Amino acid sequence: MIVALIAACEIGFWVLLAAGLACRYLLKMPRTGLALLLCEPLLEVVLLVATALDLKSGAEPNWTHGLAALYIGYTVGHGHRTVKWLDGHAAHRLAGAPKPLGPPRYGMARARHETKVWLGTLTAAAVATVLLQLAIWYVGDPGRTTTLEAWRFTAWRAAGIHGLVALAYWIWPKRAPAGELGDRAAREKESARR
Repeated sequence: MIVALIAACEIGFWVLLAAGLACRYLLKMPRTGLALLLCEPLLEVVLLVATALDLKSGAEPNWTHGLAALYIGYTVGHGHRTVKWLDGHAAHRLAGAPKPLGPPRYGMARARHETKVWLGTLTAAAVATVLLQLAIWYVGDPGRTTTLEAWRFTAWRAAGIHGLVALAYWIWPKRAPAGELGDRAAREKESARR
């Protein structure tokens, strides 16, 4: 049941997102679009309540409950950034807004960007850990909660690996190809003449 609900929440996320952006930019109903986008956190509340009710009804804590906690954590940590990114692209494609800038590709700017994304993963791990700990206390039987405890380790392992990737951008910043630097310098020179 929980896996089906996670899938339904994921599908619901994309349906609400598409409907919100369509209302905002195609139907020219920005308030309705915003209201639909603001309904997205309700999906996670539904998943959280369903998971708690499943545990309360005596279900054995298993991997599905851990996955639900990680899913909610991921949505809290990365959901806003995802919606903002898609909103910028929808505004560009559907409303004639300027094309949104992509992430920086080189140097310290890229390292800062990767660190911000990692902070989202860190937030996701922290939220998942809190939810898992609450579930462990809720069940109240250490013999039945080993699966939930393992999911805490999974959350922090993912955050650690992502942190190492972000750290690599600080230690070994990616350099722009020589041709790109020349093109950029030429564009800056040209704009200075105008």
